[in-house]
Amino acid sequence: MTGSFWWDLIISIAAALLLAWLALVIVLLVARPRGGLLREALRVLPDVLRLVHRLAADKTLPRGVRVRLGLLLAYLAIPIDLIPDFIPILGYADDAIIVTVVLRSVVRRAGIEAVRGHWPGTDDGFAAVARLTGLDRLTRD
Repeated sequence: MTGSFWWDLIISIAAALLLAWLALVIVLLVARPRGGLLREALRVLPDVLRLVHRLAADKTLPRGVRVRLGLLLAYLAIPIDLIPDFIPILGYADDAIIVTVVLRSVVRRAGIEAVRGHWPGTDDGFAAVARLTGLDRLTRD
């Protein structure tokens, strides 16, 4: 491209990082909760964070579940957002969307008993989390 190895390397790395970021944004757009579920996700986020912490500390859960939850907690602790807050709608919702996606995975693996046993909030909040994670479909089957 430029004729200089180092500039070509820097440009290639920057392009790869940009493409990876765009792919993650597209995944968030596809995986986001539909309709009023995003609003519900933001409403129950404090209780969900306590739930995630409690589940991550539970040694009876499979290691893969605890690793996912630990990585989620680490992501949430980092002050840099995947999507900057000035981007409308998704800017403030990226944490809620990522939490929802991870919780969907955890719920399917850990089961309803573990999630219900560690839930720190109200029954209405748990019902919202059940809708977000697909737990309500699992309990109807």
